Amino acid sequence: MTQRSRSVLVVLYDGVQTLDVTGPVEVFAGGARAAGRPGAYTIRTASLDGGPVRTSCGLRILPDTSLAEAVAGGPPHTLLVPGGHGSRTPDPGLIAWLRTHASAAERLVGVCTGTVLLAEAGQLDGHRVTTHWVACEPLARDHPEVTVDPDPIFVRDGRITTSAGVTAGIDLALALLEEDLGRDAALTVARYLVVFLRRPGNQAQFSAPLAIQTARREPLRDVQHWIAEHPEDDLSVPVLAARARLSPRHFARAFRAETGTTPGRYVDRVRLEHARRLLEESARGVEEVARAAGYGTPEAMRRAFVKALGTPPADYRRRFHAPIG
Repeated sequence: MTQRSRSVLVVLYDGVQTLDVTGPVEVFAGGARAAGRPGAYTIRTASLDGGPVRTSCGLRILPDTSLAEAVAGGPPHTLLVPGGHGSRTPDPGLIAWLRTHASAAERLVGVCTGTVLLAEAGQLDGHRVTTHWVACEPLARDHPEVTVDPDPIFVRDGRITTSAGVTAGIDLALALLEEDLGRDAALTVARYLVVFLRRPGNQAQFSAPLAIQTARREPLRDVQHWIAEHPEDDLSVPVLAARARLSPRHFARAFRAETGTTPGRYVDRVRLEHARRLLEESARGVEEVARAAGYGTPEAMRRAFVKALGTPPADYRRRFHAPIG
C-alpha cells in the first residue's frame, strides 16, 4: 500500500526570518530520509508573486512558485507561515491570501511572528497560541479574540500549531515529525541537528536569568550568576546578602528593585529550570535531581513541580526525557 505523502507549503515574503524557514524545512526533509521514506513530504516554498525574497539577514531566496499556483491543485496538508521583520508591515495581498486559503490546510503552522500574520488574517480567533516573546503583548492587545500564552515554546490547539521565536520552530517541527513518522525519525533528525528531542512545548521561552532583568550593580549581578551556577547551595537571603556584602534587608530590597522579583522567587525559578533540564537530559534519579537542584528532598521538588507545572517530576520525566548521543 502506498504511504501518504504530506505536502508542506512554506510562505515566503520580504523580511522573513531565515531560520524560521530553513529550520522546519531541514526537520521535515531530514525526517523523511531518516524514516527511509524520501517521499513522505513534498516541500514547496512560495511567495505572493513567485519572485525572490530578501530575508531579514539579507539572504536572497528564490521560491518554487507563487502562492496562487501552489494551491491551484488543492490546499496543502501543512501550511507553514514563518515570522520575521517583514511581519511588522505585511503586504495586504499576503494577508488577503492567508484569509482566503489558510483555513483549507489540514494543519496550520505559525512560526515566531508568523503567528501575527495568521492573526491578522483572522485564522486564530478562539484559539490559544504563542509567538516570539517580544510580540506577545501587542498580539494580545490587537487581537483580543485570540488567547496568547507568552510562556511556552510552542502551543498546539487543534489543527493550529504556533511557536515562539526562531529556534522554537525546530522544536515545533520535531513534534510534528514525531507525530507523522514516529519517534525514531524525529530522534535521528534531532541528533543530526545537534538539538534535544525535544524541548517540551510548555517549556519557558527563555531561562530564568534571561526572563528576569539583570541587576545594574555588579555585586547583585554576581549573586545572580552564583545562583544560576550553584542551585544546590544554601541560597537563603542571609547567605546571598553576605556574598553581596549587604545587610539582608538592604539586599532583599535592592535585589527586587533591580530585577523586578524577590531573591526567593528568583531562586525558585532557577531551581525549577535546573531540575527540568536534568530530568529531560540526564539519567539521574529523581532523588539525585532533587539534591542537585537544591530541593533537598524529592517531596519538596514534587510540590514545586505540581505547583508550577501541574505534574510531578516522575511524570514530567516520562513525558519529556530524551537523551541524545
